[in-house]
Parts: sequence; C-alpha cells; structure tokens
Amino acid sequence: MTDYEIGSGELSLAVINSIIEDNKKISLSALSIERIEKCRKYLDQKLSNHDGPIYGINTGFGSLQNVKVDSENLTQLQHNLLLSHACGTGMEVPKPIVKLMLLLKIQSLSYGHSAVALTTVQRLVDFYNHDVLPIIYTQGSLGASGDLAPLAHLALPLIGEGEVWFNEQRITAAELNKSLGWQALTLQSKEGLALINGTQFMNAYGAFCLLKAQKLSAWADVVAAISVDAFDCRIEPFLELSHLIRPHQGQLTTAANIKAWLTGSELIQRKGKQTQDPYSFRCVPQVHGASKDSINYIQSVFETEMNSVTDNPNVFPDEDLIISAGNFHGQPLALTLDFLCMALAELGSISERRTFQLISGARGLPPFLIKNAGLNSGLMITQYTAASIASENKQLCTPASVDSIVSSNGQEDHVSMGANAATKCLRVCDNLERIIAIELLTACQALDLRRPEQSSPKIEALVADYRKIVSFNEADRLLAKDISASIDFIRNTSIS
Repeated sequence: MTDYEIGSGELSLAVINSIIEDNKKISLSALSIERIEKCRKYLDQKLSNHDGPIYGINTGFGSLQNVKVDSENLTQLQHNLLLSHACGTGMEVPKPIVKLMLLLKIQSLSYGHSAVALTTVQRLVDFYNHDVLPIIYTQGSLGASGDLAPLAHLALPLIGEGEVWFNEQRITAAELNKSLGWQALTLQSKEGLALINGTQFMNAYGAFCLLKAQKLSAWADVVAAISVDAFDCRIEPFLELSHLIRPHQGQLTTAANIKAWLTGSELIQRKGKQTQDPYSFRCVPQVHGASKDSINYIQSVFETEMNSVTDNPNVFPDEDLIISAGNFHGQPLALTLDFLCMALAELGSISERRTFQLISGARGLPPFLIKNAGLNSGLMITQYTAASIASENKQLCTPASVDSIVSSNGQEDHVSMGANAATKCLRVCDNLERIIAIELLTACQALDLRRPEQSSPKIEALVADYRKIVSFNEADRLLAKDISASIDFIRNTSIS
C-alpha cells in the first residue's frame, strides 16, 4: 500500500478514487507542513502587535462580528464556536462521505491560508488514517457560510466532544481518546472558524456522487446495448457518420460504446427489422451523451473546489494581509449538484422507457416477458417500480440552488442551499442504480427469449455472469430478490 502525500499534487476524482480503492494512508508533505507553520506563526505575531478587531479571530461571528473578544478568551471563543454550531439533525452522513470530508478538509487547510496549527491538521490526518469517523448529520447546513453545522460535528472530536465511529462502534470522543492514548486539543485563535468554514460537506457528497455517476453512466450504455439487441433494434443509429456531423463528445463516445458492445451479434444482423426504433433506443447516443458531457463539466467544477481554500478569513503571510471575503459560499457546487441531479435523472428516465418497451409484448416478445402470461404476471410490476423511482428522481430535480433564506440576523442574506442539493443528489444517484438494475433484469430476460440466436460475445459473457446471480424467470417468483441481486451485480462487476 502506497501512502498519498497531501500537497504532492492536485486532487482529482481519479486520485481520490485511487486513494479509496487502495485504502491508502495519507500524510502531509514537507511543503504543506511549511505552509501551515508559516501561516500560524504569522497570525500569532500579528495578534501580538495588533489590538484592532479581526473578524472571527478576536470578534464574535456572523451578526456578532462587532463584538470584540479579549485576548485571554480567544481559545474559549473557538471552543464555544464548535459547540454552538454543532446543530445537525436528521440522518447520519454515510461513512465513506465522512471520510471524504476529512480528506478534503485536510487538503484545504494544507495551503497555509487558514492559520490552523500543525497539531490540529495532523490530528485530522490521524482521524483519517485510523478510520475515526465523526458522527455528522445530513441536515443543518445552508451551504453559504461554509457547511457550518456538518463541519462543526466533523471537528468536535478534536476538542474531546461529540461522537465517532471507530472499529465499527459508536463511541464518545472521550472514549476514543482513552482508547488511542490521545489528548483533546486546545484550539488557538481562528482555528475553530477555519474548521467549520468551508464547503467540504457539499464537496464530499459531490465527489462521491460523481464517482458513482461515472460508473453508472458506463453501465447505462452496457445495459442499453443489451436492450437494443433484445428489442431487435437496428445498428444504424450507432454508426459514427451521423455523430460526426453533430460532434458532441459524449454523443460520439456513447455511440462508439454501444457499437463496440454489439460487435459480432447475430441479433443485430437479423433481416426484416422495422425501419425505425423508438427514441429510447435510437436516441441513446444523444441522451446518454448529453449526460456524459454534463458529468464531465460538473467534475471540472468539483476538482477546482477540492483544490481550493474555502474558509474565512483568508490569511496571506507574504502580503501581510488578512482578508474577510466569501470563499465559503457554495454557489458553484449548488448549481452543479442540481445539474448533476438532472443529468442522472435523464439516464434513469430513458432507461425506464426501454424497460416499458421490452415488456410491452412487441417485436415477437411475449407480454411481460413471461411464458404463459395471464397465469403469470412476469416482469409487469418491475416496470411499475422503475416508473415510481424515475418519477421520484424528477421530483428530486427541483433545484435547491434557486432557493435562499436569510440567517444570522440578516448578515448572511443569500445562501446557496448546496447542502440540500448534495443530499438529494445522492438519492438520485442511488435511484438511478436501481432503475438500471431493473432494465438489466428485463433486458436479460428478453434476450434469453430470443434463443437460440445470440448477441455479441461481450454481451453473452456478461449475461452468463449475471445468470450465475439471477436465473431466467420461468414462472412468477419474488422479484424484489432479483432486483436486489441485480443492484449488487452492478455494484460488484467491473465492465472496464
């Protein structure tokens, strides 16, 4: 196992995926350590020679910005900040996303513009490497003055407060410190504010969803290819010439993917096909391709964010400046999280339509893809389930980012609602996985009903693996188990 050094290069989705897949430990690079120590030293010297108010460092927070705090109370100020802002509620944030939050917070603090102490950042690194995952809740952030409530919960265990998951047990921070021989940290000036200001809740959700979106986008193409053959469709919509004269990259890529999966199929070469196929088959390159291009754009926004400093105020030792600004505002993430919801929902919407066509009793396939239909309902209700989930996704596509609500006595008068966009985006992602799994179940059933004619070698190999998990449906049985097994198959099978 190779460690990853924070500060050795820019984070990207590919790098994050490598860290996760290989379960890498992380460490701070020498450059990161130098930057962190330089910034902290600068702030300490600044405070020793400066009596005036500096927001969040020797003042109150939000609308309490004009309340000066005496120097002997600056440590208590930061301690109180974490306690008062840990107002999360709702469901617990999934553990993989909590771990991503730790990684992204460490990355942001490593640039040396946040004035945190090296011991604080190192303790966050220790959390990551020991799989100490603070208990965080999904509700509480407006996505504007940073993800205040979620990040307060992330930071609480540093000061011996709150709860964590450790060794598959939910324990208090005090119990954690006793178990590992650690001491609770005493935060210095500005540290609490640096910890809770930032976009790491939104950013972690977005990175997690994007990694899943890339996989599901690839699966959408594969399952669509199986459906194309099972529904006796034509190959012409996937030939390159039509796409070269409308050369959106996602469209070109999708057409090439479908054509590659169908290469060598007996079914695709059958004579006597209908002149045209329904849009849900014929327009796969255009619809799937648009989602691919959207995902790529959204990725670029999130990769910029994960390599940014997003707390406030920003400290610039070389320029002798402390600037109170608004890098914590989540608008870039809120808009793109809403966009990602739409891009993924459309993959689910067109998938459900293909499922509907496959069970419709058209093109020589039996109604609901079952022998002795009537006595058996076959896959009738799987389409109901897909339709229900597809409609839920449409409802979840109502944008969060167009909303705003005033907080902190009017000081924080425009917020991004990016946190709400983030949590609903994960729901859309999970829903898409279920819809594609139902299409896979349906398409494989339809394909087997075409026997003895064969699809392509690649498709036949994949279907053979799938049949080890989900058998051909001869007569009515409990389909919830088949759907669950199909979801597991998508999660655990590599199609690269």
